[in-house]
Amino acid sequence: QVQLVESGGGLVQPGGSLRLSCAASGTIFSLARMRWFRQAPKKERDFVAVISNTGTTNYADSVKGRFTISRDNAKNTVYLQMTSLKPEDTAVYYCNLLMPQGLEVWGQGTLVTVSS
Repeated sequence: QVQLVESGGGLVQPGGSLRLSCAASGTIFSLARMRWFRQAPKKERDFVAVISNTGTTNYADSVKGRFTISRDNAKNTVYLQMTSLKPEDTAVYYCNLLMPQGLEVWGQGTLVTVSS
């Protein structure tokens, strides 16, 4: 059974930083495309960032230059380094795994609150 466990969320002041982690188990992580999404209260779940199995990255325009996605295949973990955080970044952040054969798994989410 494939599982994703996110961690690292919390309360941070505007302008601050956080690093989210997502640990995978039960699959060949190195083959997976990993994405981060977020869902603000009363809004749709939106794409944030993606990293391919080869390390290619892409970002939503709203986070470009502030967020960095990375992966450590030895630890089966993907990270989202978030800097210059804004109140509008407040959301539940979800990790998503997509395998080449189509298997897709979501994590349980971790809450990020940006507030003074």
